[in-house]
Amino acid sequence: MDISDVGGVYRGFASDNNAGVHQQILDELQLVNTGHALGYGNDKYTEKAYATFREIFGSETETFFVFTGTAANVLGISAASRSWNSIVTASTAHIETDECGAPEKFTGCKVLTVDTPDGKITPGLVERHLHGFGFEHHAQPKILSITQTTEMGTVYSPDEIKVLADLAHKNEMLLHMDGARIANAAVSLNLPFRAFSTDCGVDILSFGGTKNGMMFGEAICFLKPGLTDGFKYIRKQGMQLASKMRFISAQFNAYFKEDLWRTSAAHANKMAQMLYLKLKAIRGLRITQEVQANAIFIVMPVEVAEKLKQSYFFYTWNEQLSEYRLMTSWDTQEEDIESFVKLLGKEISHI
Repeated sequence: MDISDVGGVYRGFASDNNAGVHQQILDELQLVNTGHALGYGNDKYTEKAYATFREIFGSETETFFVFTGTAANVLGISAASRSWNSIVTASTAHIETDECGAPEKFTGCKVLTVDTPDGKITPGLVERHLHGFGFEHHAQPKILSITQTTEMGTVYSPDEIKVLADLAHKNEMLLHMDGARIANAAVSLNLPFRAFSTDCGVDILSFGGTKNGMMFGEAICFLKPGLTDGFKYIRKQGMQLASKMRFISAQFNAYFKEDLWRTSAAHANKMAQMLYLKLKAIRGLRITQEVQANAIFIVMPVEVAEKLKQSYFFYTWNEQLSEYRLMTSWDTQEEDIESFVKLLGKEISHI
C-alpha cells in the first residue's frame, strides 16, 4: 500500500506519530488560547514548564523548546560540538538514518556508526572510534549519542547508561540521549526520568512528547552546566525559536500534569505486550527483538504482509529479511489488535 493511499482512514501499527493528539493536550491549548501573552518564551506558561523540567531533572537543568525531534537532536549536539568533531552513534539511530543528513549539515561533524543487533551501544562497540585524540588529521570524537528507547524498541538500563557516560567523560566527550520515546522507557524501567538520565551522567537530552500524545514541540534539556553559552543564538539561527511559545509550553504542562505522560506511555507499552503475546502464538512468525516498550519487530512471509497492508498500515523494516515493525500508541485499542491478529492468522494459514 502506498503511503499516499492511507489518508485518515486506516488505523494501524506504522508509527506512534500517526496517532492523534490527546484530548487533555487539546484542552490545555484551548485554555491558553485567550488574551495576549508575551512572545518568544517570555510568558508564564513557559516559565512553569521550565520549572517542571528543573524539578524532574535537577535544579541546574536548562531547557529550550523547539518544534521537532530532528531540531532537538541536531541543535542540542550543535551546542557542544565544532565542525572538526565526530559523533558516535548506533547505525540504526535517527541521527544516522532519519534526519536527512541534518546533523552533518548543521554541525559540520562526522557521524561515525557502530552496528548493534539490538540498537544498544556498548563500550566494546564504541572503543574502535575512540582514537586520534589531538591528531589534527583525524575528526575529534566529541559526542556519544544513544537513543532511549532505541530504534529497535529496546531499553537501556541505568547501569548501561552510566557505563557509557563514564566512557564518554573519560575521553572528554559528552553523552547525548535522543529521548523521542523516553516516556515509554520510563514506564518500562518503572523509574523516574532522572534516574536514567541526570543521575547516570547524561549531558544533553532531547525530550520528546509528540510520539506520546502531544501535537508538536520537543525539549532540549542541558543537564550538565556550562553547555548553553550562546545557545539562544543557535536556536534562532536554526529557525526553531517559536514566537507563540506558550502553545508548546502549554502542551508540556498538560503532559506532566497528573502524569498524563505515564498513563499514555503505559497504555502503549501494554498494548505492545498484548500484541506480542498474540503474535507469539501464531506459527510461521518470528519476533526478532525483545519487546520492552511499544515496538515489535517481526519476520513474516512477504505475501502475508502485503495482504495485511491492504487493511492495516505498518512499515517494512528489513526487506531482505522480510522483517516488519509494528508500533503501538497511546490510543491503540484492543479491537485494533484483535482484528489485526485475526486477519494475520487467516492469511498465514493459507500458505
